Amino acid sequence: MSNTMAQIKDLKFFSGLKRRHLEVLAALAKEIEVEKGTYIFREGDDALRCLVVLSGDVALELPMQGRDPRTVQTVHDGDVLGWSWLYPPHRWTFDARAVTDVTALVFDAEQLRAVKDSDHELGFQLMTRFGKVMVSRLQATRMRLMDLYGNGD
Repeated sequence: MSNTMAQIKDLKFFSGLKRRHLEVLAALAKEIEVEKGTYIFREGDDALRCLVVLSGDVALELPMQGRDPRTVQTVHDGDVLGWSWLYPPHRWTFDARAVTDVTALVFDAEQLRAVKDSDHELGFQLMTRFGKVMVSRLQATRMRLMDLYGNGD
């Protein structure tokens, strides 16, 4: 078993996928290292990839004009980083900054979309899993905004 296949097989996000689907994903994945303080992506840039954090912490930040950015959520080992690649216009909606040194698996968005569209069973599995990520991120954003600005009372 390849190292990438072993890494993907052990990640909660991919748990329960068929071996053939894991093999397809492993063939698309590349491991990258990101130094602490580096921006992995910036709001408004093209969302050309999807990442799964193997180790380290990444802050999802909301840029604030004239102020320091606000951290909406911090993702950790095993968490998915990025879903903006799924839907047009394929632009990032947050900044992602490495809080620590990070090791991640990166997937090219165009290749991942092609796989999703050509294998409907895998596509369904990915969309279901990314849907859960999106709900979690939206809930975290809502809670963070309530912390920052109060509940409107």
